[in-house]
Amino acid sequence: MHRLATATLLISALALTSVCAWSSPTQEGAAAPQAGSENGAAEATDPAREAELLYEVLLGEISAQRGDPGQGYALMLDAARRSNDATLYRRATEIALQSRSAPSALIAAQAWQQAQPDSRDANRFVLRILVALNRVADSAQPLRQELAHTPPERKTLVLNAIPQLYAHVSDKSLAAQVVEAALADALQAPSTRATAWTTVGRMRLAANEKTAALLAAREAQHADATSDVMATLALQLLEGGTTQAQALLAPYLSGHPLPELRLAYARYLLSAEQPQQALTQLQALTRESPDNAEAWLMQGSLLVQTHRLDDADSALQHFAALLEQLPVSQRPRSATTQLNLLRAQIAEQRGDLAGAERWLDAIEDGDKLLSVQARRASILARQGKLGEAIAALRDLPAADTDAERQKLQAEALVLREVGQYARAYDALARAVALAPKDDDLAYEQAMLAEKLGRTDEMERLLRAILARSPDFHHAMNALGFSLADRGVRLEEAKRLITQALEHAPQDPYITDSLGWVEYRLGNYTQALALLETAYRRQPDAEIAAHTGEVLWKLGRRTRAREVWREGLRLNKDNKTLTSTLERLGVRL
Repeated sequence: MHRLATATLLISALALTSVCAWSSPTQEGAAAPQAGSENGAAEATDPAREAELLYEVLLGEISAQRGDPGQGYALMLDAARRSNDATLYRRATEIALQSRSAPSALIAAQAWQQAQPDSRDANRFVLRILVALNRVADSAQPLRQELAHTPPERKTLVLNAIPQLYAHVSDKSLAAQVVEAALADALQAPSTRATAWTTVGRMRLAANEKTAALLAAREAQHADATSDVMATLALQLLEGGTTQAQALLAPYLSGHPLPELRLAYARYLLSAEQPQQALTQLQALTRESPDNAEAWLMQGSLLVQTHRLDDADSALQHFAALLEQLPVSQRPRSATTQLNLLRAQIAEQRGDLAGAERWLDAIEDGDKLLSVQARRASILARQGKLGEAIAALRDLPAADTDAERQKLQAEALVLREVGQYARAYDALARAVALAPKDDDLAYEQAMLAEKLGRTDEMERLLRAILARSPDFHHAMNALGFSLADRGVRLEEAKRLITQALEHAPQDPYITDSLGWVEYRLGNYTQALALLETAYRRQPDAEIAAHTGEVLWKLGRRTRAREVWREGLRLNKDNKTLTSTLERLGVRL
C-alpha cells in the first residue's frame, strides 16, 4: 500500500463528523487514492515526497487535536493542495468549521471545488458555508449545481430540505428569490413540480409573503392534489390566517391523507371555532385509523360539549380500550385524567351525580385538582348545596395570583350554571382585577352583565376590549348581536358582525348573528340563508331557535317546528329556544 494511502486512511479514522447537517456529503475520498483515480489524487512515486506529505498530514492533525486549529488547518490544506486528495480537503474544511472559522472553511471548500469541479461533496460544503455566512446571493450557483447533479430518486428529498438550509438567513425574501430561480427546471418537470412549488411556497411563507406563498401552494395543488407536502404548506398558511388556503385541502382530505395532517386540520378547525367541521374530520380519521387514540379523545370531548352523550360515551370507550392496551407505566396520566373528567361530565349531564363522583374519585392527577374540584362543586350546586360548592373551591390552595384567578373563574362558572348571575359577575370582577389585561376574562364578565340586564355595562366592557384589542372578533360579534337582539342601532350591529366574520369567516355563531341582524332589518330571505348555513355547520339549540323563528315568519311553519324539535333534542333547557317558543305561543 502506498504511504499516501496510509495517511489518507489514518485521517479518515481521526476525522470528526462535520457540524453542518444539510444533505451530509458522502466521503468521496475515503478510499485509498490511486494513481489516475477519480478523486484526482496525485500519483505517488517519490518516497521522500510521500514521507514529507505524511508528516505534514500527521502534524496538522496533531495541531488541530492539541488546540492549534489554525496551524492544523494550514497544514492540512497545504497537504490537500499538494496531493489533490478529497479526504484531506474535507478534513481541512472540517477543522476550520470546528474552530468556528467559516471564512477559512469556505477557502478550503472552494479550493477543493476548484481542484475537483465535479465533486458534489465540495459543492455541498461551499453551498452550506455560503448560507451560514449569510451570502445568500452567492449561494445561487452551488444550489443550482447541487440540484443538477442530484439523482432523480433523491430529488424530492433535496427539494424538501432546502427551506431548512436557508432557515436562519437574515434576508428571507432574497433567499426565496434565489431558491425559486434555482428551481426553474424542477418547477416545470412533472415529477418534481408539486414538491418544487411547495418549497417555493415555504420559502415565501418564511419571508412573510403570504399571498405569494398561497399562489405557490395553488401551483403545487394543481400539479398534485394528493401531495402531503402541499397539504402541510396549506395548513401552515391556514394557521397563519390565510383562510383561502382551506380550499386547497378539500381534494387532499377526500383522498388518503396522512393521519397526522387530518388531525392537525381538526385542531385548526377547533381553534377557528368550527367544531362541527372538526368533528367531521375526527370521525373520518377514526374510520381510517381506528387506533388513533388522540382522535377518539378529541371526538369524545367535542360530543360532550354538544350534549351528544351516547356518541360521546362510545368515542371515549374506544379511547379507553386503546389506553388499556398500554402497560400501566406507559399510560399518560393527563390522558387518563381527561378521560375521567369527560366521563364525569357525561354522568352529570345524565343526572347520575353519584356516577360523576365515582369518576372524579378515580382521578389521581394532582395537577388537575382545580378541574376536579370545579366539577365536584358543579355537582354539589346541582344538589342544592351551593354553599358547600363555593367553599370547596375557595379552600383550594393558590400559590400565586394566576392560581387565585383560576379559582375565581371556576367559582363564577359554578354560580352561572345555577343562575346566580350577580354573584358570578362579582367573582369575575375580582378575577379581572387580578388580570386587568386579560380580554377573555373581561369578555366573560361582559356576557354576565348582559345576563343581568346591564346592557350599558356590557357595552362598556366590550368596547374597552376592542379599544385594547381591535381584532378581538368575539367582542365585535357579542356587541353586534346584543344590539340586533334589542333592535337598536341595527346598521352598527351589522357592521360589527360583518367585521367579526371577516376574522372568522366559517364561524357558525357569527354567521348566526349576521342572520339575526338581517332578520331584524327585515331581510328575511338573506336571514334564512345565513341561519341555515350556520345551523348546517353547527347544530345548536340557539341557532335552531333563530332559524325556526325566521321560517315561522316566512310561513314555513312545518319546517320551523322540525328545526325547533331538533334544537330541543340538542338541549331541551336552552333558554333562547324555550323563550322563543313561549313568545310565539308554539307548542311542540
